[in-house]
Amino acid sequence: MKIGLYFGTFNPIHIGHMIIANHLAEYSGLDQIWMVVTPHNPLKNKQTLLDDYQRLQLVFLATEEYPKIKPSDIEFKLSQPNYTVNTLAHLQDKYPEHEFSLIMGEDNLKSFHKWKNYEIILENHDVYVYPRISLETDTNQNLAFQNHPKIHNIAAPIVEISSTFIRENIKKNKNVRPLLPEKVWEYIDHNNLYKK
Repeated sequence: MKIGLYFGTFNPIHIGHMIIANHLAEYSGLDQIWMVVTPHNPLKNKQTLLDDYQRLQLVFLATEEYPKIKPSDIEFKLSQPNYTVNTLAHLQDKYPEHEFSLIMGEDNLKSFHKWKNYEIILENHDVYVYPRISLETDTNQNLAFQNHPKIHNIAAPIVEISSTFIRENIKKNKNVRPLLPEKVWEYIDHNNLYKK
């Protein structure tokens, strides 16, 4: 099977994530999308993160009615902080029958050359890139990736919703319900999450 790995803290998972995951599942030639919940992103303040298993539960609730989209806790078992290249190697060892690809936003492609062993990732894996609105113009590095045979630009809908916006507005008692899958909203509301 061809599996696309969509990494994120998913804090919380929202309809923007689901629209992109579903678009890739339906229109990219990938058989499944695994939503890989990252336990800790060194670039994010850990204090704003929900417990790892609560975020995994939110991803499970969001994806349970989508047979082509699966939650994954694979990074929970790897030493932290972890690098994508290590996760890919681990998955390839564990599931040699599958072919793993990376899913990233256009904004991440701009800094992809700074990722640990990005050349090894490109040697062994395809990368599917979905569009993001960006105020920056393309860097030369991004142009170098433009015609790379392993990089595939996917014309997914541009959805500019952020988990940060959702968390901040839950705290302000705003109604963010339309931005979240129904069961995710119910879980957050029932458990009083992101209120503090």
